[in-house]
Amino acid sequence: MNKQGFMGKSLAALMVVLGCVFTFSATASDNDVPAIAAASSIQFALDDISKQFTKDTGKHVRISYGSSGNFVAQIKHGAPFELFLSADARYTEQVKNADLGEGDSVIYAVGKLVVAAPKNSQLTIDGNLKGLTQLLKSGKLSRFTIANPQHAPYGERAQEVLENLGLWQQIQPNLVFGENVSQAAQFALSGSTDGGLVAMSLASADRFKKVAQYIEIPQKLYTPLNQKMLLLKKSGATAHAFYQYLQTPTAHAIFKKYGFGVGK
Repeated sequence: MNKQGFMGKSLAALMVVLGCVFTFSATASDNDVPAIAAASSIQFALDDISKQFTKDTGKHVRISYGSSGNFVAQIKHGAPFELFLSADARYTEQVKNADLGEGDSVIYAVGKLVVAAPKNSQLTIDGNLKGLTQLLKSGKLSRFTIANPQHAPYGERAQEVLENLGLWQQIQPNLVFGENVSQAAQFALSGSTDGGLVAMSLASADRFKKVAQYIEIPQKLYTPLNQKMLLLKKSGATAHAFYQYLQTPTAHAIFKKYGFGVGK
């Protein structure tokens, strides 16, 4: 089965519509409910933060999750987002350079990459991917997943890890690309693949603990994932309030709970 066919049949593909997963935290009567574009790596953390924000302030936000590169394209084509939370600083800079941002971008979290696999996988996981190397050499590796490096920062870093360990060329026939890191995590942890390189924030979620395992990849193997956010032009009061809230100890504590480092 080719990669496209496999991805189309995967259960995870049902979670993705035009590259985004939408979370609504609003009611029809709200007048200022900003649309937020957020990297899929922060979905579980940001869902919790947005609920706490609503509880603390009475204000609501509407969040779309997807890959950072796709969001840049959407913003450049006029998508009505008011705040962009990227998985990598490069993408907020692209929006800012297009004169579509407001103010400076700020690090809200630092992402971490892990190798993850179902507990019944034939893949033995370790931080330096020795188990993956052995499985490749034996010819027994079936499928291995990462987010698409073309527009997903976690996919870019996964490719960087595989290149640094001399595995990138050899593993090409076995790779399955997720549209974003959330979809790649579904592939890696559901048993659809032998495993993958995904965000710690997703692999560590309670829903996966009984069926999957993960180990952190050493930071020296990839460029830091400094996840930045940027207010966009014509952003309203609630977007500004949420932007400030994401820099509070309350938000930082939630990010840390999901395995992120936090900006200073």
